[in-house]
Amino acid sequence: MNLIVDIGNTLVKLAVFENGEMLRQCVAERLECKDLEALTRGERIDRAIVESTASCEKTVRVRSIIEDYVGEVLEFTPSTPVPIGNAYRSPETLGRDRLAAAVGAVTMHPGQNILVVDFGTAVTIDLITADGIFRGGCISPGVRMRFRALHDYTARLPLCDPSMGEGEVGGTTVEALELGVMNSVAFEIEGYIERLSREFDELCVIFTGGDAKFFVKRIKNTIFAECNLVFTGLDRILEYNVREENLD
Repeated sequence: MNLIVDIGNTLVKLAVFENGEMLRQCVAERLECKDLEALTRGERIDRAIVESTASCEKTVRVRSIIEDYVGEVLEFTPSTPVPIGNAYRSPETLGRDRLAAAVGAVTMHPGQNILVVDFGTAVTIDLITADGIFRGGCISPGVRMRFRALHDYTARLPLCDPSMGEGEVGGTTVEALELGVMNSVAFEIEGYIERLSREFDELCVIFTGGDAKFFVKRIKNTIFAECNLVFTGLDRILEYNVREENLD
């Protein structure tokens, strides 16, 4: 059994995988031993992988807790071998979560051109071609960041939250803000899908991340919603590194 640990700036997300299938998951703002005990249910965990976009202090703390339960811990770093090619010209600056999501996408949809859209703190749009190579992508402000910017950089605009509402014209200031932000993200994604679909045949589009649920129905394309894409990618990377398949 594998323990998958995704440490973000706000939340620590964990999952238990066995034979490529996720059995359980949990989320904690501050990971404690009791959280890990509840997740593992006293079962033996053979190994773990830790991916972090958080501070060094938070990462060290979480890893120290993990190491009390798992003897073998792999930290996912820029030098960690992965089972896909990487054409990113600055691989040392590539977010580990973006690369893990790409690996997860290829694991689920091998041999396809794939566009991964991750709706998190930032919106990331990444392309993986059918030959299994990560080609790069784009990063723009996430939904909540856009709402926060409108509120913080004006005197009177209220702070709004993501909305399921649809339409093009808001009848109140709140509606105008909600539609303005939600539609700006939707139109942005639709534009990328339309342009890249002209260049890459049978483009498979995958939505993931915490705010993906607001856009699956809003954007009129064939979309796969994969909430556990990063978990799946990290599990595949862990298996790739403990087996001999990555050795020449």
